[in-house]
Amino acid sequence: MNPAEVFSGLRVVDFTWAAAGPITTRHLSDYGATVVKIESSKHPDSLRVGPPFVDGKPGINRSGFFAQFNPNKLSVTLDMTNPAGREVARKLILDWADVVVDSFTPRVMPGWGLSFEDLHPHRPDLIMLSTCMQGQTGPYRDYAGFGDQGAALSGFFMLSGWPDRDPATPNGAYTDMATPHFGAAALLAALEYRARTGRGQHVDLSQIECGVHVLAPQVLEYTVNGHVPQRMGNRSLRAAPHGVFPVTGKDAWIAIACETDQQWQALVVLMGSPKWATDPRLATVGGRLQCQDEIEARLAEWTAPQAGPALQRALLEAGVPAGVASPMLDVLEDPQLAARQHFVPLEHPEMGVLRYDELGFKLSETPSHLRTAAPLLGQHTEQVLKEFLGYSEADYNALVESGALQ
Repeated sequence: MNPAEVFSGLRVVDFTWAAAGPITTRHLSDYGATVVKIESSKHPDSLRVGPPFVDGKPGINRSGFFAQFNPNKLSVTLDMTNPAGREVARKLILDWADVVVDSFTPRVMPGWGLSFEDLHPHRPDLIMLSTCMQGQTGPYRDYAGFGDQGAALSGFFMLSGWPDRDPATPNGAYTDMATPHFGAAALLAALEYRARTGRGQHVDLSQIECGVHVLAPQVLEYTVNGHVPQRMGNRSLRAAPHGVFPVTGKDAWIAIACETDQQWQALVVLMGSPKWATDPRLATVGGRLQCQDEIEARLAEWTAPQAGPALQRALLEAGVPAGVASPMLDVLEDPQLAARQHFVPLEHPEMGVLRYDELGFKLSETPSHLRTAAPLLGQHTEQVLKEFLGYSEADYNALVESGALQ
């Protein structure tokens, strides 16, 4: 086996869309699994029709957002409202797949006759992962939504923002970004179980429950200490200063945090030991937590005339946790990311060369391998039906005529 293809031979049918599901299956495709993404021109993945579009020109195959989550995958178009389309999907699962992943509300797959209960008797070794907003059971199982709703339901909105203002959304569809890591781990556990027992299982992945897990410290703050966490802006209950401060340049900032008294003393020395900073009240974290308004105002005066990168280096050398708030254009040219080959250029048939980012972790013996750009809609339909499922030319043409392959 090629060491870069740890999942070589693993076959996945991917009914997911938007972000949480596709990022989950990308963990498999980037490590060598053959992932067949089931789509439809009648109901395309919402990210295919969402910006940003390359060169600002909208198109079903021109979304950078969709491209980012779907490299290394094959696209098959099936009209799942057509019985012939559903039969192709069923055949692909039962005759070919090891793993099936969907991100619909719980009514959808059973409505197509493709629930775990429908499939398991015919394929006891089949693994299925179903991820939706609130899980496969319970009174709210059929409520649909996106990561913004997941973040709200799991508690992020009430904790995000400033104490004197209304709740604010964390940037992006937060649970869409958190859930895939749980999903990938659950799939690995199911694969390991199948390797030992020969049996598959159904993984029920609730996106809001993943979100609640990420908020475990805040949950414990209440259940153990009886304290209800509140919105704090950039502040912390255990560190001061803890915030973002201006530096030279347009909308340029640096984050600084002092979790220990030693870090604070190092910051005081770096600032030249101004009188305000040597006030005995500020010598301990507890004292500084009581004086945060004054500290932040004074610290902002000190950082404002300084260049962010140089200040970051000075703070880190002094032992003070700090980091500039990098705009996205700087991230794309970041020398550290470049040295680690985080961004990989891939040629797309319509969008040209795009830089795809790696998943963020590297395995020394079995590294990931970005092989192909995200697929065009339906790009591999004929290939998959003929090569994977053995459809003849006549059978394939009949399916085309029936409208099943849309």
